[in-house]
Amino acid sequence: MRALIAAAVYRSRATLLAFMLLLLGGVGAYQAIPKEANPDVTIPIMYVSMALEGISPEDGERLLVRPMEQELRTLEGVKKMTSTASEGHAAVMLEFDAGFDPKQALQEVREKVDSARSELPQEADEPVVHEINVALFPVLSVALSGPLAEGELVMIARRLKDEIEGIAEVLEVDIGGDREDVLEILVDPQVLDGYGIDYTQLFNLVSRNNRLVAAGSLDTGAGRLAIKVPGVIEDLDDVLGLPLKVSGDSVVTFADVATLRRTFKDPAGFARINGQPGVVLEVSKRAGANIIETIARVKALLARAQPLLPEGVNIDYIMDQSTQIETMLADLLNNVLTAVTLVLVLILATMGARLAVMVGLTIPGAFFAGILIIWGIGFTMNIIVLFALILVAGMLVDGAIVVSELADRHLHEGQTPKEAWINAAHRMSWPVIASTFTTLAVFLPLLFWPGVVGQFMQYLPATVIICLLASLAMALVFLPTMGGLGRAGGVPRAPVVVPGLNHYRRLLAWLLRRPGLTLLGTLGLIALIYAGYARFNHGVEFFPDIEPDSAQLQVRARGDLSVYEKDALLREVEHRLTGLTEVKALYARSFAMADNQRGSDVIGVLQFQFTDWYLRRPASAIRETMLARTADIPGVALEFREQQMGPGGGKPVEIRLSGSDDATLSEATDRLRHAMIELGGFADIEDDRSLPGIEWRLRVNREAAARMGADVLSVGNAVQLVTNGLRLASYRPEDASDEVDIRVRLPGHWRSVDQLSRLTLNTPRGQVPLSQFVTLTPAPKVGTLHRVDGRRTVTIKADIAEGFRLDERLTALQRSGVTLPDGVALTVAGEDADQREAAQFLTTAFVVALLLMTLILVTQFNSLYQTALVLSAIVFSTAGVLMGLLLNGQSFGIVMVGMGIIALAGIVVNNNIVLIDTFNQLRADGMNPVEAALETGCLRLRPVLLTAITTVLGLMPMVLGVNVDLLAPSLGLGAPSTQWWTQLSSAIAGGLAFATLLTLLLTPCMLVLRESRKPSSREL
Repeated sequence: MRALIAAAVYRSRATLLAFMLLLLGGVGAYQAIPKEANPDVTIPIMYVSMALEGISPEDGERLLVRPMEQELRTLEGVKKMTSTASEGHAAVMLEFDAGFDPKQALQEVREKVDSARSELPQEADEPVVHEINVALFPVLSVALSGPLAEGELVMIARRLKDEIEGIAEVLEVDIGGDREDVLEILVDPQVLDGYGIDYTQLFNLVSRNNRLVAAGSLDTGAGRLAIKVPGVIEDLDDVLGLPLKVSGDSVVTFADVATLRRTFKDPAGFARINGQPGVVLEVSKRAGANIIETIARVKALLARAQPLLPEGVNIDYIMDQSTQIETMLADLLNNVLTAVTLVLVLILATMGARLAVMVGLTIPGAFFAGILIIWGIGFTMNIIVLFALILVAGMLVDGAIVVSELADRHLHEGQTPKEAWINAAHRMSWPVIASTFTTLAVFLPLLFWPGVVGQFMQYLPATVIICLLASLAMALVFLPTMGGLGRAGGVPRAPVVVPGLNHYRRLLAWLLRRPGLTLLGTLGLIALIYAGYARFNHGVEFFPDIEPDSAQLQVRARGDLSVYEKDALLREVEHRLTGLTEVKALYARSFAMADNQRGSDVIGVLQFQFTDWYLRRPASAIRETMLARTADIPGVALEFREQQMGPGGGKPVEIRLSGSDDATLSEATDRLRHAMIELGGFADIEDDRSLPGIEWRLRVNREAAARMGADVLSVGNAVQLVTNGLRLASYRPEDASDEVDIRVRLPGHWRSVDQLSRLTLNTPRGQVPLSQFVTLTPAPKVGTLHRVDGRRTVTIKADIAEGFRLDERLTALQRSGVTLPDGVALTVAGEDADQREAAQFLTTAFVVALLLMTLILVTQFNSLYQTALVLSAIVFSTAGVLMGLLLNGQSFGIVMVGMGIIALAGIVVNNNIVLIDTFNQLRADGMNPVEAALETGCLRLRPVLLTAITTVLGLMPMVLGVNVDLLAPSLGLGAPSTQWWTQLSSAIAGGLAFATLLTLLLTPCMLVLRESRKPSSREL
């Protein structure tokens, strides 16, 4: 090691040139690295969607879901299989184990789907396999609204979609609120009856006259002629001229009996932006594209298009991730600069200007070298990476401080600069390497954190490891090179004076005479802190609760409501909440039928985009205002959902009940919900059972129908005229990107339940009323059916009321004595399962880290006792973690505090390693144990305090929730970017402060206690 250090110092020009290249490369990498809010994680979920228009949920489960499940259940690596069946649609969702290969899994799923296709009904659409990818989620939502007709708004949105997709960085644009085009043929049933037109005959006539005929070519010998038979429908005139009935020489066409119009399919909901009808353009970027630059280009295009739009059309940005990212990047960069500044001020005050400048240069050196490597391996600049930089801001200088402090002593003793720095770097190289590698050993297991949370958080240990390795090179290579350039002579100078050294020396000497009593007093203090935390703690949570930028209000109502009635209820709620000054955009959307991500009784959603966090009240206060304004609206229930940050999502309580009997499942659900209400602490309880309602069933007497020359198909065709229309064919007009259905249906005033009983069929026996062989009866309505791992399942979800904890409420529910019917299995999922999984991994990672650290420490000290002494400091420092959480009013976050304890383990051992190494050297020089321990404490006081205080100071902006902009200058309190990391920072800062006292006071006493009890000089 000495040869390497000396080579770098004596070839200072090459070494410093390499340092400059690292800095320049890091600056360039920071400019080029893609920037985003959350890390791009691979969600281990795929789903297969199947569609068959008009199919009932029961038939969908029997004919679509079960055959698909049968094939997919043989896939390897599937953790959970969830299926749903609703009217006209079915889906099977597959959740894979962590660490799955997305490409391989996608290929295997597609192969299984192809195999299952033959088992599905021929009328069903082709199954589609979807891969969930966070990188493809929208990064910008643009709302177009105004007093225009729906068709005009949709056409404007489609033109803008084509323009935006022309931007290279944009992957795709989806139009929220767009509706499918349809060519609607309105016919009077009496006219059809008069002409004796049969529905099957109608379908065959249109199909046979809408064909692409490949006529070929004719070679006459004198030339080759292409022959074409135009037969594909291209416009409305082609449809109007289609023949329906031929009687002698007379031909009846659609133009004679029907009204044609190009329109949209029946609405599945309505959308409004700030009270005006609207549509939303959802823009997704390509993987690896810079989100800030991509959105800037989209906004520039929209700014150019704004003057060309019709008067009254407004463009609003409902969701803009670039603004969030720019704000978060600015806040976190301010915290990085603040941390570095505080560290430099401390070093300047204690070590002088020249050493402070050199040590200070190692911080940007390690930062930019780390960023260069991060960019090279394909990482993005996100909130996790930025916090990792803040976390290591104080740790990066630990090695540099230790080396420079010893070099400063050598300079005071009269050594030349090159000798002083080479000797200091060589002497401290192995302690610095050992302390760095013990820290790396702590973070290394976190790289293998499974699941979505692990993929989300793995950027932190990776960034810390990279930057710490870079700091090692800075401390042992580049810093001695810079220090060796000094021209000072080898003249001894006054010894270094450490403020408070005499007081510390007297205290430590008193404690060293009573090492056993010191240990007992420390254990008593730790027990007191644990008891205090058990009494006054602030609860447990999975992930930090962050002040959101947006929120949504889910409006729930029950009953067989039409989409227009649902929209009227939503309008009432919307009207009450319009005009809130803290809301800059209000996006309202009603649903004819809620999707699988929401409760079945959700009729609409109000999406609120809040003003900046420092200009408004907290979201909880806004929530209370909204609920108070809408409390007296009858028939609706409102549920406030804040924007979910981090890898979690949904309600924290999720309980699944599985069984084979629907009645038993419903009874079990009622019992469990009643128990939750009786216990209290659960809010917004919901389950996914079918809502009460009525459906009409047309039961066909097949025998009677056969006598009339009818069948089930002809009845179904007649019924479709009243409902969605009978699909005759499809065509592709010039102005449409997809095929447009051609549907024949009855006029609006004929579409009613009564009309179903008045329909007639044209049969060989003439016009026959359906009532002759069809019975119309009401029946209980079946909504969406849910299955998990092949069994019918009901899921109960709930929030935790304020003042209660998730783990405590679930334990109380389990002890409440609620009994479930036989054959019903209960599974607790949701946030509780995620908490248990995360806690289990973090515990395992902590044990693995301790084993790795033990190996490194035994190698360093060749002593089991001294190794155990260092490791005990980690256990004792957990009391400081709890004290930090208590003092800062933070709850115990499973993810953040768990990572904080693991990170603290690596930081705590550093000072102990250097201190014990110095003690061993003094003992080897012949000092007795007490003198060696006393001199060790006094020699290491300055570097121990400096390394600890620099790390704590680097975290203080996050601990206090302070955002300091040194360039503006300005001061912000409680920014959302700091709320992310308050728990983790409080844990590390509290634990490190407590551990530093243990290092300076308890560790020397433990060394003396061991030496006084050894029977001989031989170490274990």
